[in-house]
Amino acid sequence: MDEIRVLTPTGMLGYGFPEENFWKAMERKPHVIAVDSGSTDSGPQKLGNGSLTCSIEDYIRDISILLKAAHQDKIPLYISSAGGTGSNSQVDLFVKLVKEISNRNGYSFRIATIYADIDKSLIKQKIAKGQVSPCGPIAPLTDHDVDDAVTIVAQMGVEPYLEAMDNADIIISGRSYDPVPIAAMGIKHGFDAALCWHMGKIMECGGLCAGNAKDCIMGYLRRDAFVLEAFGEKSQCTRRSVAAHTLYEKTHPYYLAGPGGTLDVSSAIFEEIGENRVKVSNSSFIPADPYTIKLEGSKQVGFRSTFIAGMRDPLAISKIDDILDEITTSLRESFRDNDEFVDIIFHVYGKNGVMGEYEPQKVITSHELGIVAEAVAKSQETAQLICSKARIGLLHNKYEGRKATAGNVGFIFTPLEIPLGEVYQFNVYHLMEVEDPCACFPISYTKV
Repeated sequence: MDEIRVLTPTGMLGYGFPEENFWKAMERKPHVIAVDSGSTDSGPQKLGNGSLTCSIEDYIRDISILLKAAHQDKIPLYISSAGGTGSNSQVDLFVKLVKEISNRNGYSFRIATIYADIDKSLIKQKIAKGQVSPCGPIAPLTDHDVDDAVTIVAQMGVEPYLEAMDNADIIISGRSYDPVPIAAMGIKHGFDAALCWHMGKIMECGGLCAGNAKDCIMGYLRRDAFVLEAFGEKSQCTRRSVAAHTLYEKTHPYYLAGPGGTLDVSSAIFEEIGENRVKVSNSSFIPADPYTIKLEGSKQVGFRSTFIAGMRDPLAISKIDDILDEITTSLRESFRDNDEFVDIIFHVYGKNGVMGEYEPQKVITSHELGIVAEAVAKSQETAQLICSKARIGLLHNKYEGRKATAGNVGFIFTPLEIPLGEVYQFNVYHLMEVEDPCACFPISYTKV
């Protein structure tokens, strides 16, 4: 094969995509449809309680279209990080949906299921051997952290896909390194690994490199380069947009580490070769030794309640830090002997609600502020109580120059304190060394 054509219909399965553009892309005769379905971007909640990124109805809509295309054109379909976090239960749900849709329409497929939940005893063994290290500026992993985590998954590399491809028309995998399903076929057929990973890195977000993540993108992988083509009327691949997306979600402009090695794009060349088409070449890949996989786990820390307030009193705005500090100190003192208290946090939008302590603009000129309170406790009842006391404190707090006893803030919703349920926190975000890249990711096969 001198060219492998990979179609990615959307940046996240379940987000939807224009069917007209998808079928237009199918006219290019792709060799595989590959789409990512997960991310840690939306926080630890999904991993902790098993909730899905999108609704069941959204997944059924998208998967139905993809199965129809895979059946008609007899091409494989690869879906990674099923359900959002790629836990075993979410993989099983996707397999169930694929079977139900296929049975309804008379489709016949061989399905490979790759799981990504990691056994806690294995992680503890690796910790004891010094084979687990932090992925970023966080504390080393302990056995206690492992026990606290509700679920721990690992990002698989391409190797489990390579093992499954010959015996499956559809691969549904647990948590995966995002470019994996797009890079897999090229690596299987001996194409340059750097080009495979670079193309996967850009395409895993769908048409975002052309301005619309909820749209199709086609990758033409060749021996010396790859070409990207967008299909939406408002989507356009340009030299600038594709190069810019190479920088997306990276801590370094040139290097992107993943299972098995690091992609180096420092010498990459981007060329426009026609309307909506960009050619990319000259990337390189640095193999890793030892081979590591990233562990992701979250623990439940309690229950959360919130209130949302608006403030337009210029005097209160000028003293907002002192007001909130006083409320926070008072609450922590009030709940000092209550072991259910976890924390009270205020997010002040219009001041530093987005950046927090990293906000470089210290002097604000806002005429109004949005204040979001976040109360966390071991029970929902206590979280509600903390939230209520914080709201009352904000409403009636005395400060120098105040001329009224209330009325300096308004509240958007009733009930005033809103229970948000369980709250989770990432407590496992570490790299684990493995001898066999497939050993942690069991594969099973079934037919429909």
